[in-house]
Amino acid sequence: MRRIAFCVFCVFCGLKTAATVDILSIQNLKVWFPIRKGILNRVVGYVRAVDGVSLQVAPGETLALVGESGCGKTTLGRAILGLVPVTSGEIAFEGRSLEGLSSRELRKLRRHCQMVFQDPFSSLNPRMTILDILTEAMVYHGLVPAAKREEAAISLLAEVGLGPDVLHRYPHEFSGGQRQRISIARALSLQPSFLICDEPVSALDVSVQAQVINLLMDLREKRHLAYLFISHDLSVVRLIAQRIAVMYLGRIVETGPAKEVMESPLHPYTQALLAAVPKPGRPRGEMRPLEGEQPSPANPPAGCPFHPRCPHATPECARECPSLQGFSHQVACLHIQTPTQRTNP
Repeated sequence: MRRIAFCVFCVFCGLKTAATVDILSIQNLKVWFPIRKGILNRVVGYVRAVDGVSLQVAPGETLALVGESGCGKTTLGRAILGLVPVTSGEIAFEGRSLEGLSSRELRKLRRHCQMVFQDPFSSLNPRMTILDILTEAMVYHGLVPAAKREEAAISLLAEVGLGPDVLHRYPHEFSGGQRQRISIARALSLQPSFLICDEPVSALDVSVQAQVINLLMDLREKRHLAYLFISHDLSVVRLIAQRIAVMYLGRIVETGPAKEVMESPLHPYTQALLAAVPKPGRPRGEMRPLEGEQPSPANPPAGCPFHPRCPHATPECARECPSLQGFSHQVACLHIQTPTQRTNP
């Protein structure tokens, strides 16, 4: 009886722990690239690509990371996988910090965290057949024996809507949408629980974008996957995301449930991004594209990083850098502009 009671207690605790631990947790992450000049190659400054980002992703959740080009979205995704060095901060996967792990331990963890890249052509080896692309990592990690790799590849292709006739062909023989399906199948080959999707549909036609988005949503439900979905297309984000984090100049300026952020944005930057999205029936005069250029991450402005472009900026914004505050969702702004308080710039 003691053994049975102990087992039931362990199972209950295990389920409770799995439900409460975030699959990914990032605390104050910084990725700074040194700027070197002169004969002695001295460091004269830093490009602050990611500057103090904190994020959490729950199991089975899709967190969308949105912002202008150059704001640090892709660098953040690559830093999570260890593809670029981290300056400071902590990354934890399933409650386990990645800092100080040996190469063998990191290799085991990386199997559960994969990435789908933006360009489906350059991310596939042109000298390898689809069979080799899909099964190389599976054989290396011992998930399938070499004798059964063709059977495993056919099963993966079926999940992404491709037939077995593509196994012995090369990447250049496929369209962009087909190549992205192959990239997704390769990411699934190691049976991950978390996928980083770095603008996976931006290089595809609109009709193909819808097919790939539907595929990712189906796979999320079938495999209980969690996504960090990096994109600048807010119409795509609206379809797939459950939460949204808005990034500007290496920082998170607004985050919250997708519906709240899309329908009631509080940060002026988020409001400007949504105002620039064309909508059927909206008069052209109501579209307010964001004015000015994004400052250089090598020389960010003092105070709030958005204040040089903000229509509501005050002298206080140039002196103080706001942190995320909890309203209906979290916003980093000294002067919150709710939908009823907004004024035309």
